[in-house]
Amino acid sequence: MTTTELDVFTAMESNVRGYCRDWPTVFTTASGAWLRDEADRHYLDFFAGAGALNYGHNNPVLKSALLKYIASDGITHGLDMSTVAKRELLETVRDLILTPRNLDYKVQFPGPTGANAVEAALKLARKVTGRKTVLSFTNAFHGMTLGALSVTGNAAKRAGAGVPLEHATPMPYDGYFDNTTEDFGWMQRVLDDSSSGFDRPAAVIVETVQGEGGVNVARPEWLRHLASLCQSRGILLIVDDVQMGCGRTGPFFSFEHAGITPDIVTLSKSISGYGLPMALVLLKPELDQWAPGEHNGTFRGNNPAFVTATAALREYWADNRLAEHTAANGNYIANTLSNIIAGHEGISTRGRGMVAGIVFDDPSQAGKVCRTAFERGLLVETSGSMDEVVKLLPPLTLSSDELNHGLGVLADSINLVCGDNQ
Repeated sequence: MTTTELDVFTAMESNVRGYCRDWPTVFTTASGAWLRDEADRHYLDFFAGAGALNYGHNNPVLKSALLKYIASDGITHGLDMSTVAKRELLETVRDLILTPRNLDYKVQFPGPTGANAVEAALKLARKVTGRKTVLSFTNAFHGMTLGALSVTGNAAKRAGAGVPLEHATPMPYDGYFDNTTEDFGWMQRVLDDSSSGFDRPAAVIVETVQGEGGVNVARPEWLRHLASLCQSRGILLIVDDVQMGCGRTGPFFSFEHAGITPDIVTLSKSISGYGLPMALVLLKPELDQWAPGEHNGTFRGNNPAFVTATAALREYWADNRLAEHTAANGNYIANTLSNIIAGHEGISTRGRGMVAGIVFDDPSQAGKVCRTAFERGLLVETSGSMDEVVKLLPPLTLSSDELNHGLGVLADSINLVCGDNQ
């Protein structure tokens, strides 16, 4: 890709652009797990729209439903009006997702992004409880709007707010102290001590796997302890499943591993199935204390996204096949990565299901591995507080050959950057 071909982006697009700097090419088409650029180079996608494309690019089942809907002059922009597309989505969510899991949630359409869902969840928790503070966790990421930033850990992202980020208190995530400090000991003590100066929070917001934070995985017992602590003290539990929901860790919801039932759940990214903007807030019925129009947004009724979401749920979540496939692939990825890093000093792995992280003691190596992989036709990104983790988010639907090809490119890239251990 020549500099001239990229000039218009440099000249006209804001400096805030990010991914295009890591992947300096102009993409033209995409299908399944692959993207193609103007030079007819093909790239295997282990990024999947930051988790928004769990079913791959231009999934044919979803595309067919979308094209049929558009061709029939179906509603595109609906705000919160009742439409056939919305009714079919709500019925499908109820019948295929909530009822089989014995979950009783109302559904709110807060706006098109995960940050919209998080903002709505925080507002609702404060409204219902009458309290202001929300507890979050170290290395958390919940979005780039002010409320979401207040419960996000990354200092650089928080600094972009330009104003104080208040009414949020960070707590140590599972493993933050390398398991040398009792989990929740301090939190329980100050919550129960009337002289601690610690106000009881409205809610706790948590990711069961912190994607942007470095693929930090909370143990099921840690999540159960947190849920019990919240329930016994009248604190609402919000699970942010924006990136890890929709099957990324295996089951549809990432919290199913722990056997807990959050009070509020936020979903976005792959809930539309096709990369179309869409978000949901799931809330227990007794928490649905909104006044009409109290939280709204112009693009909360993206009906084409409702259509593709319904098609995705019907195609992939009417049975357990995708969940079982993801769990099996997750085990295969974990075992393969362990073999890849064997013999290399200062590298470890972690993950759950089909999200995996390769952790480098030398953070610069993670970026070098990603750049080397790109040169060889594989898209992967870094995450973590120092960009020390190579994060893998391949489409859940990719083939075994594609998975092996990507892991092979990754192995070659690690060996080139860190020295061949063979």
